Amino acid sequence: MYDVIVVGGGPAGLAAALEARKNGAEKVLILERNNELGGILNQCIHNGFGLHYFKEELTGPEYAGRFIEELSHTDIEVMDGAMVLDISPDRTVHAMSKKRGYLQLQAKAIVLTMGCRERTRGAIAIPGTRPAGVFTAGAAQLYMNIEGYLVGKRVLILGSGDIGLIMARRMTLEGAKVLGCVELMPYSNGLNRNIVQCLNDYDIPLYLSHTITEIRGDKRVEQAVVSRVDENRRPIPGTEIVFDCDTILLSVGLIPENELSRQAGIEIDRRTNGPIVWENMETSLSGVFASGNVVHVHDLVDFVTAESQRAGRGAAEFAKNPDAGSGESFRIENGEAVNYTVPQHVRPDHVGKFVEIFFRTNNVYRDREIRITSGGEVLASFRREHMAPGEMEKIVFPKALFSKIQDHTITVSVVEAEKKVQP
Repeated sequence: MYDVIVVGGGPAGLAAALEARKNGAEKVLILERNNELGGILNQCIHNGFGLHYFKEELTGPEYAGRFIEELSHTDIEVMDGAMVLDISPDRTVHAMSKKRGYLQLQAKAIVLTMGCRERTRGAIAIPGTRPAGVFTAGAAQLYMNIEGYLVGKRVLILGSGDIGLIMARRMTLEGAKVLGCVELMPYSNGLNRNIVQCLNDYDIPLYLSHTITEIRGDKRVEQAVVSRVDENRRPIPGTEIVFDCDTILLSVGLIPENELSRQAGIEIDRRTNGPIVWENMETSLSGVFASGNVVHVHDLVDFVTAESQRAGRGAAEFAKNPDAGSGESFRIENGEAVNYTVPQHVRPDHVGKFVEIFFRTNNVYRDREIRITSGGEVLASFRREHMAPGEMEKIVFPKALFSKIQDHTITVSVVEAEKKVQP
C-alpha cells in the first residue's frame, strides 16, 4: 500500500511527488513509462525555464535535473519503463513493467501527471498527398535534440505555438532554411518573447490569417500551398502562395493526455479537455488528483511546478485524512472573452488566505479589466494592459470575499476597462 502514487515522471510528477513526501506521505511511488525521468523537458535544450521558480534562466534538462537531484536524496520510489493501463475507483493502479511484468498497486491517493500530446496532420485534415517530411514540431525536436538527426533543409511551419516557434530557431541554427511560420488566426498562439527571439531575430516571416491548403510531393514533400483565410477561417481563392520545401512542421495545438482519466470515470471539462478540479487539484474521483498539462495546457513550466505542488500537498493530506474533503463549495465559470477557468470548483474551508484562478482569453486584448462577479455584483477587478490566448492569466481571489458569493457561483470575465477620470 502506497500513500501516494504519481502517474508520470515529468516536471509535474516530480514536483507532486516531492511535495507529497514533504507533507507527510511516507510511501510515495512515481510510475514513468519512459526509461528516465524528466519528461518532455529532456528534449527542450533551449533556455528560458525557471525564471519564476528558480529566479534564473535554465534549459529544460537543467530544470528537470534540479528536481531529479532533489528526488535522489529522498526515499521516493521510482519505477521507470512502467505503463499505467487503468486506474480503479478504489485507487488501484494497474500497470505493465518490462522489468516486473503486470502490476496491481494500491494507493491511498493518486496524482495524474501524464502531460499532453500534439495534434497531428490527421487531426486537422490538410488536403494533398501523403509524402514523408511532415512532422509535429515536438517529434522534430526529439529527432534533432535527442537522436541527432536534421529532419529537413527547407522548412515551413504551420501554427505559431511555442514549440513551433522554438523549432524555427533551432532549425535555423542547425543550418536549415525556415521559409516562414503560417498561422490560421490573426494573432500568434505563442509567447511574445518567442515571437521576438525565434522569428524576428532570424528574419523568419510570420503569415497571420493564413493556412496550408495543399501539400504536394511523391516520396518526399516538394511544395506547400498557403492561402489567406477570411474572418470565418476559410481560404480565399486567388491568394495562394507556393513554397518549395522538403519539410513541414506542425505546431497546431496540444491535447491533455486523459485516456486514463476517462477510463476511470473522471469528469472532463470540454473547454480544457482535462479533468474538472477543485482548489487542491482533486478531481471528481475522490482521492485522485491531477496537475500540469494533463489538466490544461500551460505556457510556462514554472506554473506547472506550482500547480503540481498543490496537487502533491492535497494528495498527502487525503492519504492522512480521506474524510476531510467534504464541505460547501462554489463554482467558477468563464464569462465574456474567457475560454476556461482552473480550478472549476472551490471549497472555502480548504482555502488559506486566497485562491489562485487561471484562465486564457479568446483573443488579443489591450487595456482591459478582469472582472469577478456573482449574482450581478462585482466582487473584484484587475486591470491588464495586454492579454493574449497564448499567455495564461492568473488572478488571486481573496478568501475574505467568499461571504459575498451568491448562488454558489462566481464568473470571471474580461471587459472594457473604465476610463480614468482626469482630475
